[in-house]
Amino acid sequence: MKPVSLLPRVALIATLAAGPALATDETEGRSMMEHGLLLFLEGLQKQMEPALKDLGDLAEEFGPALDSFANEMGPALADLLEQVEDWSAYEAPEVLPNGDIIIRRKPVEETPDEAEDGATDI
Repeated sequence: MKPVSLLPRVALIATLAAGPALATDETEGRSMMEHGLLLFLEGLQKQMEPALKDLGDLAEEFGPALDSFANEMGPALADLLEQVEDWSAYEAPEVLPNGDIIIRRKPVEETPDEAEDGATDI
């Protein structure tokens, strides 16, 4: 499990928050394209404001639980990642009815040379 990066979210929020500040500057010396872009960003920020507030509330609600999970499971997951050399050699995880999770190895495919006589040419 990869840690969730907050950088893209922070960049989006900073861009949306900067829109109104840029739009309040004087429009003299700006092209119509720049002025239109600033108006667009301001409108986008106004429409996104409720969703961003909800996202912030959600982060406050689940943040401590995610931090706790990362602190408790992080070392175990790091150890698992060090032990497994090739993840493509395994099937997708499977949850059994009793709640156990198993990850099976994919069947080993025989090459045509090995299948004929059982020996491998070196």
